[in-house]
Amino acid sequence: MHSLTVAVKDELVAQHSELTSHRVAELSTILRFAGGLHVIGGNIAVEVELDHLETAKRVRKDIRDIFGMATDAAVMQPAGNRTHPLYVVRVRAGGETLARQTGLLDPRKRPVRGLPNKLTTSPIGDLPAIWRGAFLAGGSISEPGRSAAIEIVAPTGEAAMAMVGIGARLGVASKAREVRMAHRVMVRDGEAISELLTLMGAPGAVSEWEKLRERREVRATANRLVNFDDANLRRSAQAAVAACARVERALEILGTEIPDHLLYAGNLRLTHRDASLDELGHHADPPLTKDAVAGRIRRLLAMADKKAEDLGIPSTLDAVPPEID
Repeated sequence: MHSLTVAVKDELVAQHSELTSHRVAELSTILRFAGGLHVIGGNIAVEVELDHLETAKRVRKDIRDIFGMATDAAVMQPAGNRTHPLYVVRVRAGGETLARQTGLLDPRKRPVRGLPNKLTTSPIGDLPAIWRGAFLAGGSISEPGRSAAIEIVAPTGEAAMAMVGIGARLGVASKAREVRMAHRVMVRDGEAISELLTLMGAPGAVSEWEKLRERREVRATANRLVNFDDANLRRSAQAAVAACARVERALEILGTEIPDHLLYAGNLRLTHRDASLDELGHHADPPLTKDAVAGRIRRLLAMADKKAEDLGIPSTLDAVPPEID
C-alpha cells in the first residue's frame, strides 16, 4: 500500500464511535467490500481479507462486542503478484446469523449483490461510517496531481453504484467505473477528496493532503515559469540568429552602396549578436534609442531586399537557416 493510504487507514481505524449504528454500518460495509460467504461443513461462514492489520483487529473486536461472536484469524503471506500480506478474519459458528444481521444475506437467504438495503437507506449520520468502512476494506488514495483520487474497489457494479449514491447524499461527487476488470468508485476533485477525508474522520490526512497539494501547485507553477523563460530565451536566440543572417546577406547584396548610418547599425548588430535592440542602442556611440536601431536595421534590410528583387537574386530572408522558425 502507498504510505499515504496507510496513514489514512491508521487514522480512520483509530476513530472510536460511541454510536452502535455507526459501528454496525462500518462493519457491515467492510464485510461486504472485503468479505465473502463460504460453506464449511454444511454451514455458512463469513470471511474477510484485509490488507491493513489494525482494520482486521477492529473487525474482530466489533464482531465480538456487537454480535457476541468468536472469530478465527490468519495471515496470508505475499505470493505471486501480491507484495503485501493479507489478514484473514473468519466467523464459523454463527456465520449465517452474522450474514443476515449485517445484510450480506437477504430475507430469503440469498447473497446481496449490491449494498445491503439497511445501508443504502441509512440515516445521514451513518453515511460517513459506510464510506469509512469501504475505504478500510478496499480503498486507496494517491498524492495530489493529475491522477489524484480516492479509489474504492467494489465487489460488484451494483455495490459501486450504491456508494456513488451515498456519496451524493453527503454532497461528494464520485463516479463508478470498471477499470482493469474491477469495479471502482473514484473521487477525483481535490476539494471533494478533502471533504470526504474530513467526513470519514481523518482530519490529519486532510492537513497532509493539503500540504502536498500546495507543494505540488507551487512546484507546477515554478515549472511553468521555467518553461516560459526557456521558451522566451529560445525565441530570442532564434530571432538574433535570423537577424544576423539577414544583415550579413544585406551587406553582401548592397556592397559599397550602403549609407553610413545604416552600415553602422548593421555592423553593430553583427558585433553584438546576442544583444537586444535596447542593448545595441547602449553600445552605439553616441547612444541610440531602441526604436532608432530597429528602424535603421529595418531600412537596411528593405533596401537590400529591393535590390535583390531587381537583380533576381536571393533576398535577405533566404539567408535565414531553415531550422529557424
